[in-house]
Amino acid sequence: MRVALFVTCLNDAVYPATGVATVTLLERLGVEVDFPAGQTCCGQPQYNTGYRREARTLVRRTAQAFEGHSRVVTPSASCAAMVRDGYPRLGERALGPRVYELTEFLVDVLGVTDVGAYYPHTVTYHPSCHGLRVLGLGDRPRRLLAAVEGLELVELPGERECCGFGGTFAVKNAAVSVAMGRDKAHAAARTGAEVLCAADNSCLMHIGGVLRRQGAGTRVAHIAEILASTREEPLR
Repeated sequence: MRVALFVTCLNDAVYPATGVATVTLLERLGVEVDFPAGQTCCGQPQYNTGYRREARTLVRRTAQAFEGHSRVVTPSASCAAMVRDGYPRLGERALGPRVYELTEFLVDVLGVTDVGAYYPHTVTYHPSCHGLRVLGLGDRPRRLLAAVEGLELVELPGERECCGFGGTFAVKNAAVSVAMGRDKAHAAARTGAEVLCAADNSCLMHIGGVLRRQGAGTRVAHIAEILASTREEPLR
């Protein structure tokens, strides 16, 4: 099977290890991965802020970048939701049905939950708003995490509550965003987990920043990095 990787601009520019982990994981499972070089931002920041004309330019560019690819996989529930839910509102309907968030691709398309990962740490999972409410990822991420050798999965109190990032919301409503981030960080720290994971690095960037400023012992990691970790190639 061959797929195209939609790495997203945030991962490409700030969290490249997530893109590397996604490719490593998929190739370990026998998937060939292409990387269309024409991809940039999907247009979500512009769309959410009300700049529809500017967003359409990026929507067209993204659709062109993935022309000819029957399956597109992304390690970002947020960007997958933008393509599947936002793009049709801007007149682009062809790409959405071909885009899969990583965990739904693993579970629904490849039919696997045990990906051969090894991660000897206590982990709690934060379901991002887009993954939870727009994509309906459900228990897919937890099923994948539960099958990881050595991993102890603990529940996150108030897990369905937004972390407060919300893209440009964090800029325009900083005080509210930070307060929500603190609530989520406190909840993560109370679990005693070593690692907080999610399917969106935007959420992890926000919550992780709060955790670092609080001096908490909990660190953050994208689920792709956990699933790509093995005894031979451990994630620290």
